[in-house]
Amino acid sequence: MSILTSHRVSQVKPSATLAVAAKAAELKAQGKDIISLGTGEPDFDTPEHIKQAACDAIARGDTKYTAVGGTPELRQAVVDKFERENGLKYNINEILISAGAKQCLYNLMQAIINSGDEVIIPAPYWVSYPDMVKLADGFPVIINTTREQDFKINARQLETAITDSTRLIIINSPSNPTGKAYSRSELLALGEVLRQHPRIAVVTDDIYEHIYWGEGEFLTLLNVCPDLREQVITLNGVSKAYSMTGWRIGYAAGPEHIIKEMRKVQSQSTSNPCSISQAAAVAALNGPQDYISMMREAFKSRHDRVIPALNKLPSVSCDPADGAFYALPSFIEAIEKMPGIRDDVELAEWLLENAGVAMVPGTAFGAPGYLRLSYATSMENLDEAIKRIDTALKSAF
Repeated sequence: MSILTSHRVSQVKPSATLAVAAKAAELKAQGKDIISLGTGEPDFDTPEHIKQAACDAIARGDTKYTAVGGTPELRQAVVDKFERENGLKYNINEILISAGAKQCLYNLMQAIINSGDEVIIPAPYWVSYPDMVKLADGFPVIINTTREQDFKINARQLETAITDSTRLIIINSPSNPTGKAYSRSELLALGEVLRQHPRIAVVTDDIYEHIYWGEGEFLTLLNVCPDLREQVITLNGVSKAYSMTGWRIGYAAGPEHIIKEMRKVQSQSTSNPCSISQAAAVAALNGPQDYISMMREAFKSRHDRVIPALNKLPSVSCDPADGAFYALPSFIEAIEKMPGIRDDVELAEWLLENAGVAMVPGTAFGAPGYLRLSYATSMENLDEAIKRIDTALKSAF
């Protein structure tokens, strides 16, 4: 008789993005020519001054435990960042440093969600949101959005979805997987609804803040609704902005009593994030910021090349993004024309085998019929990938 596992973990699916990356790596190891557009991480190296800060930390012997919630130096750097770049004022007791923004969100779920509590998640969504809710024994309430509304939830949908069991709402802007960002007017409208429900917490996932090229400046919810401060927990990190995905440093800012409970969860799981990575993150936040604009311009150039190319593919269409480094083209029409292909999951597998291009099925993001591709790779890879997809689709119709 085998040992039983928990009902919570039985509801959870492995990360689809990591699964695609693993499959692509497996095929590459077999000698197959695979272009992987699955993983969401910048293809640039971490800036030299950040790497040097890590080396200096090692040389100083900063290799011991730190405070569970992060070093004072890094928490202060985050405080300074929020005031300098976002006009938001926090004290260091309202900041938590974790092993990635992903852990910040997991800590939050564990800290505030009780059994049966509902968490509102607009779809398309980042793949981990619903499963994190389930691991906290909560219930994910998915609100489907459409291309016509730029894949963004509106105030009417939000108001309709709120019940007596609603505990948390997630806003991700710019979004993974759509790259769409909320405007001032859209955030104001959502704020009007949230203001009527002060017992409901809101998490704003701003991890793609610096990879934004939409109209006007980047805005987070508290920029337009500062009176919601006691309801909002803002998540961010150094992974995307400074190409530090492997360093695993994210941070959260919010009401002190919530941050305290999140820190308590972290104290009984991972404890402090890596001391060396924290030293590097201080250098990232306090040091030169010109790297960010360089990387953003590169992603924007790729976006401007990829979106028109996708729209030239047979029976494929794709809307432009406001930021991040993802495209979410619709393959709905293509799937309908392809014999033996029933959905986006089967199409992703077919393209991997027949075109040598790895993309993530939209179903994993709550967007069936779509495929997500990351253009965090070279222009040459992107051009070749589009060419391969074009050839494969034309051969199938």
